[in-house]
Amino acid sequence: MKIHKWFARALCFTALAILLSGCGNSVDSSNDKDKVTVWAWDETFNIKAVNEAKAMYDSEETEIEVVTMSQDDIVQKLNTGLASGNTDGLPNIVLIEDYRIQGYLASYPDAFAELTAIVKEEDFAPYKFAVNKVDDKIYGVPFDSGVTANFYRTNLMEEAGYSEEDMENLSWDDYIQVARDVKEKTGKKITEVNPSDLGRVRMIMQEAGEWYTAEDGKTVTIENNKSLKYGLELFATLLKEDLVEQTSDWNAGVTAIQSGAIASSPIGAWYSSTIQGAEDQTGKWKIAPIPSLPATMQKARASNLGGAGWYVIKGVGGEELAKDFLKETFATSEELMGNLAKEIGLVSTMLRAKDQPAYQEASDFYSGQKVFEDFSRWTSEIPEVNYGHETYAIEAVVAESLHRIINGEETDKVLADTQKQVEAQLAN
Repeated sequence: MKIHKWFARALCFTALAILLSGCGNSVDSSNDKDKVTVWAWDETFNIKAVNEAKAMYDSEETEIEVVTMSQDDIVQKLNTGLASGNTDGLPNIVLIEDYRIQGYLASYPDAFAELTAIVKEEDFAPYKFAVNKVDDKIYGVPFDSGVTANFYRTNLMEEAGYSEEDMENLSWDDYIQVARDVKEKTGKKITEVNPSDLGRVRMIMQEAGEWYTAEDGKTVTIENNKSLKYGLELFATLLKEDLVEQTSDWNAGVTAIQSGAIASSPIGAWYSSTIQGAEDQTGKWKIAPIPSLPATMQKARASNLGGAGWYVIKGVGGEELAKDFLKETFATSEELMGNLAKEIGLVSTMLRAKDQPAYQEASDFYSGQKVFEDFSRWTSEIPEVNYGHETYAIEAVVAESLHRIINGEETDKVLADTQKQVEAQLAN
C-alpha cells in the first residue's frame, strides 16, 4: 500500500516527539508523568500531614494526588500487588506502620526504592533505623514518633496522695500500688485496658530493648523473655484485682478517658489529641515519663508505641519525582514538622523539630507543661528494636498467654508453650 509523503512525515514527527519525550522523562507513557500518588490512612492525622506537605512543596510540574483508605485496605492492596509482581494500581508513596515494614522489606526486597541519598540518619531518632534499614541501606523516611508517656489526672492523683514529683519517679511496681490507692480513695480505675491488645506489653519490652524476636527479626524469643514475662504479669495483676477499666475496642477506651473514669494512661504521644477531646478536663492533666522497669532489665526510661514511615514503590512511574517530594518535605523540613505539631499534634522523629516554636509552647490543657519539649527529649532516648517480620502474627498467639496467666497458670510454662506454638505457626 502506497503511503503519501505528508503522512510519512507526520509519522516521523510523531515518533520523534515520543522519543524525545521518553528521553526527557523515564516515566512510562501509560502513566501521568507529572503525578505522584500517595496512600495513607486517617484523615485528621496522616492525610492532613501529606496535604500540609503538598501545600509547601515548591513544584509547578508535579501534581501530588493524596488517596485516603483504611490501613487494612492498604495492607491488602500492597500484599496483592507485591505478591503478583504487578505494580499497576499501586502508589508512588505509601505510609507503612513500623511494626509491618520489616516483613515487607524481607518478603519483597526489590519492591521499595532505596532512600539513603535523601535521608540523613543523624537527623532522626536512632530507633527508627532499626526498622527501615536493610544492610545499611535506608528505605523509609521516618515520620511520627510513638514515644510513650504516662498521661495522668493531677487532681485525682493528688486526692489519692501522690504529688507531681511522685509521678515523675514511678516504677511499674509502684504503678500497681498507685492503682490500688486511686481505686480506694477516688473510686476511679488507674487506666483503661483491652485484654486482647498487648500494645502496653510491647511498650514494656521496648523499654527493655527486647521484642518477641531476636535482633535478626526471625528467631523467636518468647520463652525466657524477662520483659515479656514482667509485662504480662503486671497487667494480669491489674486485671485480676479489678484496678483497670476493661474495654473491648478503641471507642470504649476513648469513652473511658473522656468520661473521667480513669486516672492515667501510659500510651503513645499520638493519643494526646484523644485525651484533649475532654475539654472539661483542661488543666487537670500532665504527662510524666513512663514508669521504670527494674534496674537489671531497663535499657532506657523511654519507649515507643506505634509510628510509621514513608516508602517509595519501585516500578511505578514517577519514582524520582516521589523521591524529590519526600526529600523537600518529610525528609528535611523542620518547618513542616513545626506546622504539623500545631495542626495535628505530630511528635516528629526529626530531631531538629525540637527547635521549632511549637515545641516551646506551654499547653493550657496540660497545666502549662511544655509537652512537645518532653516528647522530643524522650523520643531521642527510645531503645532501638527490630520489630521483625511477624509482630502481629506472633501477638495473636501471645494474647492468649495473658488470659492463661490471669486464670492462674504458671507464667514460665505458659511462655514455653507459646514459644512452641509461635515457632510452629511461623514454620508453616
